[in-house]
Amino acid sequence: MRTLPYVLGVLALLAGLPAWAEDVPAAWGASAMEKVRPQTPPESNTGVRLVAARNEFVSFQVGLHGGSSGWSGVHARFPVLDGPMLIEGADIVLYREALVPIHRASTVHTATGLWPDGLIPDVDETVGEKRLAFPLDVPANESRALWVDVHVPLYAPPGEYHGTLEVWGNGYSTQVSVSLTVLDVEMPSTASLRTHYILWSPSVCKAFTGERECSREVLYPLLSSFQRMGLEHRVSLSSQFDPDDIPDWDTFDAWWSPFFWGTAPLRLPGARMTSLQYLGPQEPERISRFATEADARGWLSLAFNFVADEPPYHSNFDQVRTRASQSRQVAPRLRTLLTSNERDVAYFGATDHIDILVVAVNFIDGLRAPFVGDQRSRYESFLSLPNRELWLYQSCLSHGCGAVLPENAPSQGWPSYMIDRPAAKARAMEWVSFLSGAAGEHYYQVAEMLSTAWTDQYTYAGNGDGTLFYPGTVSVIGGTTDVPLPSMRLKLIRLGLQDYEWLKMVSDAGDPAFARRVARELIPAAWRVPDDGRAFERARLRLIRRYLELVETGIPPVVAEGIPEPTVSAPSSPDAAFRLAQ
Repeated sequence: MRTLPYVLGVLALLAGLPAWAEDVPAAWGASAMEKVRPQTPPESNTGVRLVAARNEFVSFQVGLHGGSSGWSGVHARFPVLDGPMLIEGADIVLYREALVPIHRASTVHTATGLWPDGLIPDVDETVGEKRLAFPLDVPANESRALWVDVHVPLYAPPGEYHGTLEVWGNGYSTQVSVSLTVLDVEMPSTASLRTHYILWSPSVCKAFTGERECSREVLYPLLSSFQRMGLEHRVSLSSQFDPDDIPDWDTFDAWWSPFFWGTAPLRLPGARMTSLQYLGPQEPERISRFATEADARGWLSLAFNFVADEPPYHSNFDQVRTRASQSRQVAPRLRTLLTSNERDVAYFGATDHIDILVVAVNFIDGLRAPFVGDQRSRYESFLSLPNRELWLYQSCLSHGCGAVLPENAPSQGWPSYMIDRPAAKARAMEWVSFLSGAAGEHYYQVAEMLSTAWTDQYTYAGNGDGTLFYPGTVSVIGGTTDVPLPSMRLKLIRLGLQDYEWLKMVSDAGDPAFARRVARELIPAAWRVPDDGRAFERARLRLIRRYLELVETGIPPVVAEGIPEPTVSAPSSPDAAFRLAQ
């Protein structure tokens, strides 16, 4: 068998080339793991190499530089990847990266100015309308960037796929070649790591209508579009349903049940939500009815009652115990969820009342008393109880909530979803979840600053805290239908969730120690996330190599440790590529 050696050789060729400078406009291929800012110098990469499983999303960027005189009227197209079949249409989405002004930095080591984050599609992925991504102008001596998503169809035959991304404008044109190796591996549509991301409907109404309240006729199609986009990024927006409508289960089934049943039309076939939050008042009758209806639909294992958030700040532990006890009395199989930590829960006598304990990443492996060092072993007693789960979340504690955190020095720092942090920080959370044995991830809000997302997302002393989407109103992006738009950070979170799948697949295939070793070498402690995005790419490739070794038979073992830095020069043959990979 020669397939594995060839694939392993290809994995070793994902490379970047040195920077360069020219007076003429330029376009180059770039990793998804960097942020192309106006001052970013041009590079000379004319090609991009990708590797993916079937049903996996891969992303890359194309940097654009205006040269000494600028580049106006720029258009781009990337219609197809040609191989054993054509990957085209909705499986390829081309975006223009919008720049967001940062006036107050999230950390002392972060620069202010313009940062890329909002993604304006050429053809949107929600309703398929042509939008205003192009033309764009690239000022003289400045850079801009395009973002490209490729979804490998579930039925795509393994093999090599090739395409050309064309860029032209103002009498100048260039190309970036794209190569994709599709592996004979299937990534599941439904994320293995459960997620509970909160979407607050008044934020949606305000962003799209200017008012905090809007009619169901306006709100429900928008919320449905957000839910679809969330699931296509492997994230469950599990609190989007208005609590006043929870008893109206006919309405619920009409709008939201397809996302639980796996029948919604998605690029990830059969993708299902992984969590469902009870949002009504803490009234016994309402809780009981919710649990009964969820159970009848087969969703009770996904459901929970969020009894309190971060006590003692937003409630107290007397309320936690009262709410949890009441919930268990009327709905004993509906689990209770609390954002806190083992120390406080034990001290205030609430351990027996909580089923899902959601812990800030800063408290699971910290630097400050009483959470110094890896705290994971302290949760073994809690997890030994029936039906208990440990989840993680990140918050403004990652960038300091206004305080200066020495650990956020260059080349290290906490996982973070801030716009003005390195791309690696947004991809790291799921690696920490894997290392901590967490079953899920919570995030408090995805539309906190949605109404001002294009101009200002500063809140809780960070840029982008609680906002992972942009309002794609017709006035901004054209077309005839308002739609949600993704951020680059949401794309990076999806990459992290897919990394988690590779970590799990290697573990399930028989080598959990290797998966943990790769993850720990990448992130030695939760506060030591590297800035180098390519370190994540290399770690992912190590996992892929090891998984292929574990599932392929009849092939001599390949040493999966220490893949060298990708080389600039291409080997002359698959055998040479294989030797290079070792």
